[in-house]
Amino acid sequence: MLDFVILPRKGKLSKRDKEREYFPSFIKARHQHSAVESAIHALEVHGLDRCPDHGIDGFRRYVSLAVLARNIQQLGVKIRKKQLEELEREEKLKKAA
Repeated sequence: MLDFVILPRKGKLSKRDKEREYFPSFIKARHQHSAVESAIHALEVHGLDRCPDHGIDGFRRYVSLAVLARNIQQLGVKIRKKQLEELEREEKLKKAA
C-alpha cells in the first residue's frame, strides 16, 4: 500500500520536483509502482483482460479467481524451480562419485 501516488513528471523538472523525485522514499515507492504494474500485466495475460461476468459481484468473483489462478501459477513455478535444483544437485553428486 502506498500513501501517495508515485508517478514521475514528464519533461524538465523544477528544483522542487527534482528534489522530490530523487528522495530515497520516492525512488523506493516508484520501484513498488513498477512491481504493481507488472502484477497487473501478469493478471491480464492470464485471463483478466476481459470480464464476461456482469455486475459488481461477478466482477469481484472474477478478479478473485484470476488472482487465485496467478498465485497457483507462481507456486507451480517455485515448485518446479526447487525440483530442478534438486535434480542438478543429485547429478553433481553422481558425477563426483
